[in-house]
Formats: sequence, C-alpha cells, structure tokens
Amino acid sequence: MTHPPSCVYVTHLVAPKYGSTPTECEDAVVVLPDRSHDEMLREPLTVGVCDGATESALAKDWARLLARTVAEQAMQLPDLLKPGPAYEQFAASAVDQWDPWLAQYTKERIEAGRPLKWYEHTKLADGAFATLLAVRVDPDDGPRTETDDPSPGWRWRAAALGDSCLFHLRDDRLVKAFPVEVAEDFGTVPDLFGSRNHDAALLADRTRFLEGTCLPGDRLFLATDALAAWYLSAPDPLAAARELLEFSGPDDLDRFVDWLNGLRERQQLRNDDVAVVRIDFEGR
Repeated sequence: MTHPPSCVYVTHLVAPKYGSTPTECEDAVVVLPDRSHDEMLREPLTVGVCDGATESALAKDWARLLARTVAEQAMQLPDLLKPGPAYEQFAASAVDQWDPWLAQYTKERIEAGRPLKWYEHTKLADGAFATLLAVRVDPDDGPRTETDDPSPGWRWRAAALGDSCLFHLRDDRLVKAFPVEVAEDFGTVPDLFGSRNHDAALLADRTRFLEGTCLPGDRLFLATDALAAWYLSAPDPLAAARELLEFSGPDDLDRFVDWLNGLRERQQLRNDDVAVVRIDFEGR
C-alpha cells in the first residue's frame, strides 16, 4: 500500500553577535525551495548552513556562496550528501567559484574608489574559511509492507564539515546529534572548508555523513556552533528544546535576538553569530 506523504514546514533565523549589525553577520543559511515559512512542503528540500571563520577575510561572503552552492547542487543530485564522487565534485565546484567571485568583488571596490589595501591582498591570499552543514530531506512515499510503520515519513541525509550541528528531536527529546554529540567536544579550531582548498578528496575525507528518517511530529534543528553548544550543555534538554520552539517564524526575529542576548548576559551562550533552521514534520 502506498501512503500519501506528510508535509513539512521550514523556517530559519539568523542573528549577529551582540554589538554587530546584520550586515556583519558571518553565518549564512540557504533553504530550497525558497518558500514562506507557513507554506506546506511535500517535495524534496535542501538546506545549507555555513559559519564563516572570523579570522579569515571575506568569511561572510564565502559562507553565503558555499551555503547556496551546496543547497542548489544537493537539490539537483539526491545522492550528493554521501561519500563519493558527487560530493567531491561539489567541493571542487564551490572552490572554483571563489576566484571569479573575488575578481568581481575587487573590480567593484576599484570602481567605488575603495581599492583593496595591501594588507587585504595579503589576507585574501590565504583564502576564506567556513564550516559547512548540508541536509536534504525527501518524502518517503514508497510502498510499505505490513511490518512497516504505517505513518508516512521523510528520509534525510546530512553532510558536515566543522561544528555546525543537526539535532533530530522526537517528542521534543533528542534522538540524534550530528556531528558533535556532546558539548565537551566543541573545540576552538573546528575543521573548515577553505575557499582555496583545491584538494576535493581531502575536503570529502574531513566531511562526516549521516542519514535518518523522520516521522510526523519529529523535528530537525540545524544550528551553528554557539547555539548548538548551548543546547548540548543545557541541564534540562527538554526545557531547552521547548525554549527554541518559542520561535516559529521570521516575525519572531526580534524576540529571538532578545532571548539570545538574555542568554549572553547570563553567560550561558557565547557571544557569536547564530543561525538556526527548524524543520517540522507534520502528519495528516
């Protein structure tokens, strides 16, 4: 018997660190298809979440380029987010886009009367760096046997380089954390995706891959490192998850920022840019 697919709702929020403006934020999120957060989705969706490394030049621009590239290519290739040649080809194509982008950026700076300074050229030679978390979600609407769960579900596949994290929740309780599983494993120097790293095999080797299944009522949260570390270190994970669930759409951004600042004031959250994507799986 073939069951009709359930639907999902997707929303995301991005906020700069305290003292910075939104244009200075180095976290980037791309969700495809690009729909309103209150629109039901019954087709495949992809997400790219990248956290630019502050110590590198143009990190926010590289994070945005990388997030869009992985979301677009994962939408085109269902098997991209697993070990193999498709992922290596994505890694190579993302890096290949950097020099043309940088040439256009340099040209625009010259035309605006703000040519790059000598020290900017020096830093740009090293490249830009960012973490990468990518997810593709597909409706699992194939035939089922009598022993299968009768609820229509969704299959997800994820790839992670660095410490941006995916959390799979069921009944608001953590089922899986990926790639960091405990707060103590967050380090000061995570693996990073470099804009000048032309060794696609090395990038693929440093990437971790995982897949799973979500049922109606489940949720996926994708978060950059500061918020992910807060959640994994929370003394009451259930209460922490329910705090996150208070924010369900872009209209909640101001409240979200106020909440983040409250955590920062209580020294529960490191003062860093924050990005979170929430995927809700609904049945019918």
